[in-house]
Amino acid sequence: MKRNKLLFLFTLIFILILSSCGTTKRVTFSDIAHPKREFRGAWLSTAWQSRYKTMNSQQMKAYFTGVLNELQAEGINAVIFQARPYADAFYKSSLEPWSAFLTGTQGKAPDNGFDPLAFLVEECHKRNMELHAWLNPYRVTSGESDVLASNHIYKKYPERFVKYGKNIYFDPGIPENRQFICDVVKDIILNYNVDAIHMDDYFYPYPIAGESFPDDRSFNAYADAQGFKQNQRNDWRRYNVDMLIREIKNTIDTNKPWVRFGISPFGIYRNKKNTPDGSGSDTNGLQNYDDLYADVKLWVKNKWIDYNMPQIYWEIGHKSADYKTLIEWWAVNNFEQPLYIGQDVKRTMDASTAPSGADQLNEKMMLSRSFNTVHGNCFWPAYELLDNYKNIATRLKNNYHRYPALIPAYTHMHKKAPKKVDKLAEAYTSTTHTLSWRSNADKYDPTTAQYYVVYRFAKGEKENLENPQFIVAVTRDTAIVLPYEGGNKQYKYVVTAVDAFHNESKGKTKKVKL
Repeated sequence: MKRNKLLFLFTLIFILILSSCGTTKRVTFSDIAHPKREFRGAWLSTAWQSRYKTMNSQQMKAYFTGVLNELQAEGINAVIFQARPYADAFYKSSLEPWSAFLTGTQGKAPDNGFDPLAFLVEECHKRNMELHAWLNPYRVTSGESDVLASNHIYKKYPERFVKYGKNIYFDPGIPENRQFICDVVKDIILNYNVDAIHMDDYFYPYPIAGESFPDDRSFNAYADAQGFKQNQRNDWRRYNVDMLIREIKNTIDTNKPWVRFGISPFGIYRNKKNTPDGSGSDTNGLQNYDDLYADVKLWVKNKWIDYNMPQIYWEIGHKSADYKTLIEWWAVNNFEQPLYIGQDVKRTMDASTAPSGADQLNEKMMLSRSFNTVHGNCFWPAYELLDNYKNIATRLKNNYHRYPALIPAYTHMHKKAPKKVDKLAEAYTSTTHTLSWRSNADKYDPTTAQYYVVYRFAKGEKENLENPQFIVAVTRDTAIVLPYEGGNKQYKYVVTAVDAFHNESKGKTKKVKL
């Protein structure tokens, strides 16, 4: 045990010394152990999940409730829910059919009018967890045996799609397809109180050896008018994806500007050997820019997305894509925008670090927390947290997520703190002792209080709102039930208000005897 503690201490010191130079800065030693602000997400996928097809609506409600209770207990504060896996829906869509992964048959609705996305949004917000609606933009089928519903857009406009390998995709070069995807985004944000729209790494599909993506027709129809020559096919493809990202961001800003737009790209932007100026990472693998035509760095720099969450799924020491190399590269290339790190649970827990032979969870968590330009982590998949794979959930609960964390504020969207709470008061009934407050909260105004943080300090204890150890509640209610500790112990309670962008107000104080 002592040896492990010494190893942990030396690891932290080594990390801090290594990165004392350069454009990124390191957080303080205490912040690494227990940061007050940290994005703690989990991807809850639906594609290829057979479990949902076997449940009726009541069983699914019970299942989702259990999932959220467990993720909340593990310290997760944002759920990335796959609401549109293959141009279909886990919600009531006016544009696309119900997902086959939900009911077993595409287009078949769940019983009793159940809407999984609506249920998850409500239940996440009860627990003060964010819900990010995860969409896959271009995928239509997952194999040749897929049966599309009669009202699927492919049935109406087959000329707007291409077959690549064994699957069907939207042709990204057709402007009407971009508009359709923007319409899907608009449909979601206007009908559901989601906190963000999320897309992962599936833009142009992963390349198939020996097979070119069949977009000759759209290239010949549009490229020349858009200023691209015959030898600029790759630039034109990147232009198509850039336009999609810009148009989605514009759709969100026009309709609900407080909803965020996040991307979770493949973990390598470009390999250094493929960049003339050597600006890529010292890696050797598939590339966003060259292979998926996703210029993520441009999107971040131009603020077309509100957070970036690269999937750095490899282990520390990987020969082609070393985790340390990649997190350092993304930390330097974040352009002062929110940056979260996608973590693969199984690879992290299966990998070992010499000479100790321990898994890599500790080292990865310390690395992600050591950069002031990295603002949290997201775990893939949520199911391995729920299964407590190799004890990861227990370790998150007891160590890395021991105390609550607020999601870092999106100050590039809005940075003014909401109005303080007022009328902080105690109340007694025959069974409870409560602390309540009032605020100018308006659920339709994201700049007002959307939730509250309650801190508690013992008599004589220094007030420190930056230390999460003093947080006793993070709630959307305007009251909490106080514990009873004999009636003679004096505490100071401080309540702050937090808006939808996670800006926190100054505190309101009340001394209480428990």
